[in-house]
Amino acid sequence: QVQLVESGGGLVQVGGSLTLSCEISGDTSCMYGVSWYRQTPDRQAAKKEREFVSHIDRAGATRYADSVKGRFSISQDNAKTAVHLQMISLKPEDTAMYYCKTFGVIDGGCDYWGQGTQVTVSS
Repeated sequence: QVQLVESGGGLVQVGGSLTLSCEISGDTSCMYGVSWYRQTPDRQAAKKEREFVSHIDRAGATRYADSVKGRFSISQDNAKTAVHLQMISLKPEDTAMYYCKTFGVIDGGCDYWGQGTQVTVSS
């Protein structure tokens, strides 16, 4: 099993920045990469799935949701034991609980979630 612990969330003003971290431990043999997702109370109430934000794979390839392109940057340490999400120019609509999640080569083959870290952007 893989354990994930997010940190770095907090309260920030519009236009501010935060860096989230996802510490990874356990048996990571199935892991091909790590994604960040986010969820808001409204989306949850509407039974919508968590919104994809970004991911990075073992080779360092990255992908971003259109809503965060140019503002968020994902990175990983050399040992692949931590993934970071640098967020700048934050907007009120970025307010959400942010989760990191592992993924495997095969869809659903290595899905582990962290407990989340709250980001609140005040206007």
